[in-house]
Amino acid sequence: MFLLGLIVAIITLDQWSKWAIKTSFNLYQSEPVIQDLLHFTYVTNDGMAFGLSFPGGKHMLLVMTILLTGFIIGFLWKEREGHPLVKYGLALILSGAIGNLIDRFLYGKVVDFLDLMIGDFHWYIFNVADSSVTIGMVLFIVHSIIFESSHLKNESKV
Repeated sequence: MFLLGLIVAIITLDQWSKWAIKTSFNLYQSEPVIQDLLHFTYVTNDGMAFGLSFPGGKHMLLVMTILLTGFIIGFLWKEREGHPLVKYGLALILSGAIGNLIDRFLYGKVVDFLDLMIGDFHWYIFNVADSSVTIGMVLFIVHSIIFESSHLKNESKV
């Protein structure tokens, strides 16, 4: 039940933050939050992560996103009694996928606004949903590297 609350909270925060940017900023407007480190910069993205385009266009990307979201839901259900890193990782990935899916479905593009920079280096502008997916993937990978590899080593000793 906690995972469901986490998923709803992240989707809500994602959608609220995108609404706040869309209603407070003009497209491409940028305002520093922490000068030369974090700016809010309103851009949109009709492609995949990092602005990459998807073969087949926006409609195929929407269909693939829906299918992958369904897969993640099924995987999360299968792992409902699994390791916490797997469950929380999948919940975070699912939250981000749904957050961006809502944008793609309603507007045909995703709102991005978190603009990180260090000196002249700018990372790709992203949003709360993207952050959620990234953190979820890190948890999933950490579990795979630490727990799964140690589990395999223990099995090979037997």
